[in-house]
Amino acid sequence: MSTPVPSAPQKVNLRRPDVMEAVQTQVFTHYRSELVERMRAIGSVSSTDGLLTVKLAKEFGFCYGVERAIDLAYAARKVFSAPTRIFLLGEIIHNHEVNDQIRALGIVSVSAKPTEAEIDALHLTPDDVIIIPAFGTEVSTRRRFEAIGCQTVDTTCGDVMSVWKRVRQYSKESITSIIHGKAKHEETKATTSQATAYGTGHYLVVYNLAETDYVCDYILRGGDKQAFLEKFQGAYSPDFDPDQHLQAVGVANQTTMMRRETEEVQRRIKAAIEQKHGSAELPKHFRFFDTICGATQDRQDALGKLLREPVDLLIVIGGYNSSNTTHLAEMGEAKLPTYFIKNATTMTSVESITHYNIHEHREMETRNWLPSGKIIVGVTAGASCPNNLIEDVMRRLFELKGEPFEQLLANS
Repeated sequence: MSTPVPSAPQKVNLRRPDVMEAVQTQVFTHYRSELVERMRAIGSVSSTDGLLTVKLAKEFGFCYGVERAIDLAYAARKVFSAPTRIFLLGEIIHNHEVNDQIRALGIVSVSAKPTEAEIDALHLTPDDVIIIPAFGTEVSTRRRFEAIGCQTVDTTCGDVMSVWKRVRQYSKESITSIIHGKAKHEETKATTSQATAYGTGHYLVVYNLAETDYVCDYILRGGDKQAFLEKFQGAYSPDFDPDQHLQAVGVANQTTMMRRETEEVQRRIKAAIEQKHGSAELPKHFRFFDTICGATQDRQDALGKLLREPVDLLIVIGGYNSSNTTHLAEMGEAKLPTYFIKNATTMTSVESITHYNIHEHREMETRNWLPSGKIIVGVTAGASCPNNLIEDVMRRLFELKGEPFEQLLANS
């Protein structure tokens, strides 16, 4: 006897006015900061003696996609009350404090890509709820939960879904998606799954310009196929053949990469394809679509503007596994001393700060990081960092100088 296929669960409107009103009150309590909003309006504040000035980038912190994901997670708990079980695939966003708050609601985090054994151990039924995080999830993972009949709450960012639409189109046209991103990042994994799920497409993930140049050289001159496959192991589709699947390519990206680097990836690959096949044949062999997240770009642009002003050091706040926050730290490091921190507790004293080394992928301590003389500190935060953590950092900066942040802000 065949196993009956569960019927699709009835769609539940999580954005009902009564639900969202309650959610907004709760979210505001957990993450918002009136002091940060006031700081946003004036841009900077200085200590009474003028020795410390803090400048805040014009764009920072939560983006619309992150806010939407958090709202939907909170709404899911409001609508699907206990004893209904709610599971979150991995992290809702890349911020430790936010994920702790989500777990405090009684939402259980499971692997971002659970194995069959892990799924079996959960004893899932159609009564259970699965939250898909803001980065999305792989097609195969979604299908497994749909087959069980679970109710899904999809918080995938709209910008990510725009990339998916593009790579699905490439797939239908038998065009290989060259994706500028981090092959192990949840968003990129979700995107690559879209490239192979609905047609005959393939994908290749390139992380930086050095890898891009390697691909361009192979497009133009060919080379050692086995060496190519070993170099990009884990970053290409099953049965990928560089001799065959680099003939027609389309560029896409992880939405949180640096725009200027993605544009350079696109330019270099286009030039190689054009040199290989000729200008007249370019449309047959190359596609490109701008899929950089607008909020990511806004934060990068705002930081770029801040770095053109007088600033002595920069503090970047956010989750250490946040791609968009890491790129903000990269921008800062190229200009001035930069400290990538997860929250204010890492600012132990004027003599010591614990921060993340993006090159060695570890926390480290720096001594004498905040000089005693006159200094201007720039502050920004990644798209997954809530305003309350930004407030804590600014409070701590002035606390280290013996000044109350609220009073200084009121007098500005």
